[in-house]
Amino acid sequence: MLKDLADITATFAQRASEHRINPSLDRVRAVLDALGDPQGMFPSIVIAGTNGKSSTTKMADAIARTHGIRSGAYTSPHLVSVTERILIDGLPIADERMVAALNEIFPIILMMEERIGEKLTGFELITVLALSEFAATPIHMAALEIGIGGTWDAVNVVDAAVTAITSIDFDHQYWLGDTITSIAGNKAGVIKPGAITVVQKQLPDALEVIELTAAQMQATMLLEGRDFSVTSTTAVGGQLINIQTPREHYQDLFLGLHGAHQAVNAATALVAVENLLGDDDPLNPAAIGYALENFRMPGRLEVVHRSPTVVIDIAHNPAGAQVLATGLASAMNFNNLTCVFGALDDKDAAGIVTALAPLVDNWIVTTAPSERAIAAAELALEVAAVVGSQRVQLEPNLGAAFEVAIANADSYGAGSGVLITGSATVAGAARAKFASSNE
Repeated sequence: MLKDLADITATFAQRASEHRINPSLDRVRAVLDALGDPQGMFPSIVIAGTNGKSSTTKMADAIARTHGIRSGAYTSPHLVSVTERILIDGLPIADERMVAALNEIFPIILMMEERIGEKLTGFELITVLALSEFAATPIHMAALEIGIGGTWDAVNVVDAAVTAITSIDFDHQYWLGDTITSIAGNKAGVIKPGAITVVQKQLPDALEVIELTAAQMQATMLLEGRDFSVTSTTAVGGQLINIQTPREHYQDLFLGLHGAHQAVNAATALVAVENLLGDDDPLNPAAIGYALENFRMPGRLEVVHRSPTVVIDIAHNPAGAQVLATGLASAMNFNNLTCVFGALDDKDAAGIVTALAPLVDNWIVTTAPSERAIAAAELALEVAAVVGSQRVQLEPNLGAAFEVAIANADSYGAGSGVLITGSATVAGAARAKFASSNE
C-alpha cells in the first residue's frame, strides 16, 4: 500500500525510465486491457513532435475547458512535482488522489506484470494511471502528449481521432535514429487510420515521411501554411495573434506567452480541438480569447524573479534552444545575460550552447539534478569549446550556481538578467527555488 506522494515518486523511480526500455506497446496494452481499456472511454487528441508538445497539449486542454468541456491533459516531464503531469479541469491531480488512484489499480497492474513477465517502466505506469483516472473522473476529452517518439510510446495505445505533430528535429537519437527521416517516421506512428492529423511546418525530409504515412493511413492531414496559418505581433506581456483555420478566421487574440513558436502552438491546438468537436459544435471566439489570454506555461520563457530578471526555460536540444534564443531576442532586451547551464548526457550540449551563444555573455556551468546529468567539469569543457574559457565559470552545486548568477547580474546593474536552462530538471529546480523565495 502506497502511503503518500513520496512513495509514488519512489515507485516510479525504482522502475526503468523511458530512456531504458524495450520499445513495445505490449506491456501497456495488456495492463489497460485488464483495467477495462479506460483509454477508450473518452475522445482524445494525441500530440507528438520534438518541441512544443506540452504547450500545444495544454493549450488544447485550455480551449476545450473554456467551451464547457470537462477535459484532462497529460504531459511530461514535470518541473517540480509528478502531479503536474496529470491535469483535470486544468489543475494537477491532488497528492492524496494520486495516491488513492494508484492504490486502486496497483493490484491489477502487479498481477499483469507477473503474468507477462515484464514490469511497466516508470513512464508507462504514470500513463496507465492517467488514463485510468481520466476514465474514472470522468472527463469528456483528453489532450495527451507523447513522451518519446510516437510509434511505441505508451500514449500511442490511445486510438485518437485527432493527432497533432509539432516541429520535428534532432533529439533522442539513440532511440529514434540519427536522421530526420527516421525520427519523423517514428513520430508519424501516432497517425491512426482515417483520423485527422494537424501538422506544423516541417523540414522537407520530415514532411515527406509524414505525408506518406498520412496517405497510407488514409488520414486527413492539415498542414500549417497550407490549411491553417497564424500571424503574430509582439505586445506587452505576450503577443497579438490572428489564426486562420479551415473553418474560421480568429482575429486579434491575445496570447499571454512570448515567442512566435507559441503562436504556432496555439494555432495547432485550436485546429485540433476544432476538428475533434466537428462541424456541429463550432468554437466561440470569445472563449478562445479567454483561454489564450490567461494561458501560462511554466518553464517556457518564464520569468520567475525580478531585480534581476530571472528567466527559466526547459530547452534541452539545439532546436529548442534556437526557439528560446529567438523568443528572448524578440521579447526581452538584456544588456548583459548570465546563463546557468546544466544538461543531460544524451543531449547535444554544444548545439544548445551554439544556439544561445550570441545572447549570453557569461556561462555558469553546473550539474543538473539527474542521474543522467553530464558532470559540471565535463560540461564546462564542452561549453568552453564553443564560447571560450574566459566566459565560463564552473559551479557544480546547482543552488550555488543560482546564487553566483544572481550576484553576477547584480554586479552588471540595470538591464542585466539570468537565464536558467539546458534541462527540465534544472528549470524545475530553479522554479522551486524562486517560487519559495518569492512567497
